[in-house]
Amino acid sequence: MMDTQLRTFLCVCQTMNFTQAARQLFLTQPAVSQHIHALEKRYGLPLFTHQGKTLALTPAGKTLAAYARLLQNDETLLARKMEACQKGIRRVTFGVTMTIGEYGIAQPAARYLKAHPDVELTLIFGNTQDLLHRLDQGELDFALVEGYYPPGSYDHLLFRLEPFVPVAAASHAFAREPELCRDLLGERLLVREPGSGTRNILERNLALQGLTLDQFAHRIQIGNMHALIQLLEEDCGITFLYRIAVEKEIADGRIRLLPLKDFSMVHPFDFIWPKDSIFAPEFQEICRELKGVKKGSKSWLPLAYDV
Repeated sequence: MMDTQLRTFLCVCQTMNFTQAARQLFLTQPAVSQHIHALEKRYGLPLFTHQGKTLALTPAGKTLAAYARLLQNDETLLARKMEACQKGIRRVTFGVTMTIGEYGIAQPAARYLKAHPDVELTLIFGNTQDLLHRLDQGELDFALVEGYYPPGSYDHLLFRLEPFVPVAAASHAFAREPELCRDLLGERLLVREPGSGTRNILERNLALQGLTLDQFAHRIQIGNMHALIQLLEEDCGITFLYRIAVEKEIADGRIRLLPLKDFSMVHPFDFIWPKDSIFAPEFQEICRELKGVKKGSKSWLPLAYDV
């Protein structure tokens, strides 16, 4: 369990100001300073440096901050698990990004629930950044994300690889059939909101072509994938998204793929959880089962072998 000194240290890390930390903790500033000095004496290293009027973490401070955040996260998770035990239930709470949540997780979740009828399952929808924040706060056991995340902060297990494709309504008429990403700049682009994994991946891949979202003639920002696909079908613009989201519409002939010569990619959907969590073995086992790998099978490999 976290002690008072570590809680004070984390608050100072969040505010990078002793006075603000004291206010948030309802302590005096000298008390906050005493807690920090006690930690520095305990480990024999300075945790903060002053660069002018700016407070900064030392390398030792960064190491301790990472440990303290993990400890705080596990403590929050433990409290949730103990509450579930008190109620006589087993609870699994995980987050999913929008595309996976709407098009890719229902069957794995159903299979898991049938195998574990005693489990109370909660799915939290959000964009990648929102789910990372919830993970860091201990609100989720793990998350299934499509966007980028700092790999040094999370352990992961690959769920699946999914093609990320440019598409348009089947009826859309181009002045000239596009061959390159740059040929689409005169089109209206349908794009997800900032923080969305789909948007983040699009921005990064456009950057490889030396392009940005601002270079498109027109843009419509949409915070819901269903609404985006409906606008796409109504020929209100072109977009880039995961093929799984429009598989049915492509098969029905309502939406068509754009075979660009300079755009071909697949992107991983990853299960992630806080790195080095004491609950990591439990999360890993649940994620493998959701993926469709059962313990004891030949595919049951240590985490280091996942690619």
